[in-house]
Amino acid sequence: MSSTSTDDGNTGYVNPTGDFRRDQRYIETRITADGRDGYPVEAGRYRLIVSRACPWANRAIIVRRLLGLEGALSMGIAGPTHDERSWTFDLDPGGRDPVLGIERLQEAFFARIPSYDRGITVPAIVDVTTGQVVTNDFPQMTIDLSLEWSEFHREGAPQLYPEHLRDEIDAVNKDVFRDVNNGVYRAGFAGTQDAYDRAYDRLFTRLDALSERLETQRYLVGDTITEADVRLFTTLARFDPVYHGHFKCNRSKLSEMPVLSAYFRDLYQTPGFGDTTDVTHIKAHYYRVHRDINPTGVVPAGPDLSGWWEPHGREALGGRPFGDGTPPPPPVESEVVPRDHAPQPR
Repeated sequence: MSSTSTDDGNTGYVNPTGDFRRDQRYIETRITADGRDGYPVEAGRYRLIVSRACPWANRAIIVRRLLGLEGALSMGIAGPTHDERSWTFDLDPGGRDPVLGIERLQEAFFARIPSYDRGITVPAIVDVTTGQVVTNDFPQMTIDLSLEWSEFHREGAPQLYPEHLRDEIDAVNKDVFRDVNNGVYRAGFAGTQDAYDRAYDRLFTRLDALSERLETQRYLVGDTITEADVRLFTTLARFDPVYHGHFKCNRSKLSEMPVLSAYFRDLYQTPGFGDTTDVTHIKAHYYRVHRDINPTGVVPAGPDLSGWWEPHGREALGGRPFGDGTPPPPPVESEVVPRDHAPQPR
């Protein structure tokens, strides 16, 4: 079996049949309102560590911003690339996270588990008081930001995981993760033609089903933005810049799938989504880190993504992006994506 580094810093492997398998062994400790795992929700105690390049971390960035948790949960941003050891804070002065004082995320993992032998992944939440990682369980992390951190939500925060829709959201998320979120990696890292063909077929079969679902409703579940939309969005944002070519997911570009393209543009133009998306970091990561499938490390100049600002027309389907809530305010100055790192309107 051969191993390969994934987008979050984890290590996956290609099994004897050529199928890519993601290592999903995460630290499952939770930060909860009642502190039952030993980590109670407290404003200022924890730091969310992300890379804007990573779609799993991008989810946490979006949810944190939509809920208005900036004042309660600080955020450290690692650079877009990593080596076999871990993510580094090369964007910060002196190459150290200004709050944790560390050069590599690896240090926070080893501070908690000295013998830690799994992937050093983002997103991760670190206890500032001890310098130890609490969790890197990204699927649970965003759910807990919605449910456990409600005391610190902004006024007008949306309900991203409403109780009456949870079963449906969970079912949609399961299919989307298997066939789309992780499906693009199963295609990109496939070790045999048969494995690639299987992943490719499952990916586009699911995208076609999602297109059919979204043809008559504005959002994936219900009439407002939910956790399900956040999880699909971060894969769609990387589809044309990376997955179409780099991962050989090339039946069609997102821009050539009318329903999904309009759905994506609707979300991209919604506060909290496009303004957290850093295309420069995304491209730098995939093309420079995945040397097994891009040996030269050359980052392509294209494609032209200015179409992300074209009208989407999805308002005609009704729905209210934030339900009874309101859009988030502009991002705090230290977290603004540089203008030249994102497409601009034509």
